[in-house]
Amino acid sequence: MNPKKWISSTALLALAGILLSGCGLAPAATYVPPAGPGSISPLPDLPKNASMTVTSKAFTEQLVLGKIAVLAGQAAGFKVNDLTNVPGSQPARELLHSGQATMMWDYTGTAWMTYLGHEEGIADKPTQWQKVHDQDVGNGIVWGAPAPMNNTYAMAVRSEAVEELGGISKLSQLKDLDPKDLTFCVDAEFNSRSDGLNPLLELYGLKRGDPSSVPESNVGLYDTGAIYSATDNGSCNFGEVFTTDGRIKALDLTVLEDDKGYFPAYNVAPVFFGEFAEQYPGIEEIFAQISPLLTDEALQGMNLEVDVNGREPADVAFEWMVSEGFISEP
Repeated sequence: MNPKKWISSTALLALAGILLSGCGLAPAATYVPPAGPGSISPLPDLPKNASMTVTSKAFTEQLVLGKIAVLAGQAAGFKVNDLTNVPGSQPARELLHSGQATMMWDYTGTAWMTYLGHEEGIADKPTQWQKVHDQDVGNGIVWGAPAPMNNTYAMAVRSEAVEELGGISKLSQLKDLDPKDLTFCVDAEFNSRSDGLNPLLELYGLKRGDPSSVPESNVGLYDTGAIYSATDNGSCNFGEVFTTDGRIKALDLTVLEDDKGYFPAYNVAPVFFGEFAEQYPGIEEIFAQISPLLTDEALQGMNLEVDVNGREPADVAFEWMVSEGFISEP
């Protein structure tokens, strides 16, 4: 989700062409289980040859969301082309922007800072979505109803230590702790970036490098994936995490409330190629049924099933769609 420079449109289109030829996608990427009818039904007056092409990025959460979209499109009566599992935000976005894909799930913060070029994100979720929606219309892209899930940065603590740390539940309580307890695990990027650890500590009344606040020795640098286990085993009290990561649930970590709104919003929403949304206006209503049920907890559970329990994203997406009544087992 972190902002990166645009690569050239020529390179993007070349990569998109490779992906569309099938060379960039694993054969298993197109698998979804057969589904029966549910609350999602075929759109009225849909032509028999109506098709939609779903794309996604290549990490677990995006694969699960992509399969949810494929199943929803099929239930709505479309012949669905499955182009999930695209390596990188920019190539997936280019497939949508060029019309080679007609739908994907994407994140408001990624769009605002990476695609639309703004330097600072917006913490207020409805405001961030509205600004992205309004600006992207000019690019021929339509943002549908956002989900509650917000895959942004957060600080987490192992749950068994919460009471030892004064019942901590929100970041504003950090300043009330003894400096010996203010230990942090972060990755190198978050440690150094201008919207990373140092401004976070400052906003919440702490000063890095001050022995009476956060001594420099209290900050440990880890690979991103190692932060979760380091937080869980007590190497630090507070670890940098992403809010929908399945390891939060698997390791019983407690995410602290960002009560001063430091971290920008990364709500996920269905995003459509504009001409497709105009041709089939009912498709937005289909996904508007799904979005409200995609919470942080729902995605933590589904991500856990894939990353920790080793299950296929398509099977996890199918079971969730069945459990919510959108489709049924055949």
